[in-house]
Amino acid sequence: MSDLPTTERPGRKPPKVSIIGTGMVGSSLAYSLIVQGTAGDLVLVDVNKDRAEGEAMDLRHAMPFGAPTDVVAGGYEECRDSDVIVITAGMAQAPGETRLDLVGKNVKIFKDIVPRLLDVAADAIILIVSNPVDVLTYVTMKISGLPWRQVVGSGTVLDSGRFRYELSAVCKVDPRNVHTYIIGEHGDSEVPVWSQTKVAGMEFPRFCRESGIDCSQDTLDAIFDRVRNAAYEIIRLKGSTYWAIALGATQMIQAILRDQHTIVTASTLLQGQYGIQDVCLSLPVVLDRGGVNRIIELPIMELERQAFAKSAQVLRETIKAVGF
Repeated sequence: MSDLPTTERPGRKPPKVSIIGTGMVGSSLAYSLIVQGTAGDLVLVDVNKDRAEGEAMDLRHAMPFGAPTDVVAGGYEECRDSDVIVITAGMAQAPGETRLDLVGKNVKIFKDIVPRLLDVAADAIILIVSNPVDVLTYVTMKISGLPWRQVVGSGTVLDSGRFRYELSAVCKVDPRNVHTYIIGEHGDSEVPVWSQTKVAGMEFPRFCRESGIDCSQDTLDAIFDRVRNAAYEIIRLKGSTYWAIALGATQMIQAILRDQHTIVTASTLLQGQYGIQDVCLSLPVVLDRGGVNRIIELPIMELERQAFAKSAQVLRETIKAVGF
């Protein structure tokens, strides 16, 4: 009788993912990875060792109900030979605080974390989720000296998801049938790409006209305001955001581990796109086993191009302010 087929290639180790920071984002991400059977080995690291061990224990008890995953809590040594390392550590955004307000505190934390990771997993793809994600992605590249393809930020993957949801609610369709992007900073200067927004393959204004849906400028402004201010509202209501970004980061990790060539809006180092370079911010990128395979330069309108350049300038000034 032949052996049953397995999902792993012969002689190939199961994927290993390490999460640095087990606050609400890190623990939600760990849960999502287990539910979706993403990794074989999962390592949780936190300055609060009891918190990390408690999360690991709770997740291990979920094994009878989900995909088998070896979950451990530990220090940086346990991250050795990771395929993907996700950094969610850092100070959280407080009510009334912008993501860029966090920059000084979290840059200091990253100066401690990143060199430790290089000692044990220099070949891992590093995914930055901590805020301000664009600045910290750039800082991680500079501290580590790793190739730009190997360091990627979650960027506007969440903002693009929020945008798709808000548009789907107006159009009364499944969000998965809405295709659009938020580019630029994951923050107040982000840019909605209205010119490339499509529903069921149709340009958004045409879909609205044929469906009897109001797509006046006031409606568009209201949609984008809900997207841009979503984090502030969620933080006001419950203290922090974590479920949606955990699922967005899971999609990115799966794209890397499974070599899927998935297109997501992620923060990456620009190298001349729209005439901008040496700053990290979001554009659609293709993610595969090597990290960022390539950056997609959308045919955007001039006003969108100008807004994107302004977003880049905001981030460049912030990066300079923290000495990078």
